[in-house]
Amino acid sequence: MPTMPRVRLAATAHEPAIDLPAIGQGTWYLGEGLAPREDEVRALQHGLALGLTLIDTAEMYGDGGAEEVVGEALAGCRDEAFLVSKVYPWNAGRDSAIAACEASLRRLRTDHLDLYLLHWPGDIPLEETLEAFERLREAGKIRRFGVSNFDVDEMAALTARPGGAACAVNQVLYHLGSRGIEHSLLPWQRTQGIPTMAYCPLAQAGTLRRDLLGHPEVKAVAAGLGITPTQLLLAWTIRPDQGHSGDAARDVIAIPKATQLEHVEQNAAALAVELDAASLARLDAAFPAPSRKTALDIV
Repeated sequence: MPTMPRVRLAATAHEPAIDLPAIGQGTWYLGEGLAPREDEVRALQHGLALGLTLIDTAEMYGDGGAEEVVGEALAGCRDEAFLVSKVYPWNAGRDSAIAACEASLRRLRTDHLDLYLLHWPGDIPLEETLEAFERLREAGKIRRFGVSNFDVDEMAALTARPGGAACAVNQVLYHLGSRGIEHSLLPWQRTQGIPTMAYCPLAQAGTLRRDLLGHPEVKAVAAGLGITPTQLLLAWTIRPDQGHSGDAARDVIAIPKATQLEHVEQNAAALAVELDAASLARLDAAFPAPSRKTALDIV
């Protein structure tokens, strides 16, 4: 039986390296009454049991409602999860980030986050945010920090600041229909050893929106491989760096959201999918990577 594909977060001055599943669980729109709460909780717990141990949330999602759902799902099994949350840019100040993190911890019913992200670039100086993150780490309230929705220039500016090079990940929109990060951002992060977390890997938003799962070529390639279009998109997102193979070359973590158990199972099964060169070539032809720098796709 093949081993589960994993992505390594590098060791820091305070934490050992850690290997995470290449597919985790997103929580955008949870806690908003769009699905029964018990279904949302059960889906997260089912994913955890299937090895999707990374759970990503944010204070923004449902105004904290998603964090409350996650907290309920992790009651009694917090140590089994790698827990990620995010702070609003306007809450990322020297003291406001401390208060925001503590509020997230209360909703999540835990005493620490494994990873805390700045949700997108804002007006508060990065030095302040980095100082707050370091204070949170020293207090044991976060283990690592990272960012979200940062483009390559913003990443370069971040890592040039004192303490900024310890940034663990950058979480951005990335899917087959939105490949803009492949031109500049993804190669830069690879030179720095900073993994990417891909939100909306199934294109709930972005350039193709509703068309991607129903695209004739996506459906045809998936059918040829005996998998669903959903599994094809996830396997494509977490594929090893081109020209390499094996887990060591994987540096993208996909975080799809699911509230139905069968969707959770489909997502977990995508970890076992290996895409052959012919399938990748067909997808490249239908959805070519950009030949120039494009604006970062954000939702």
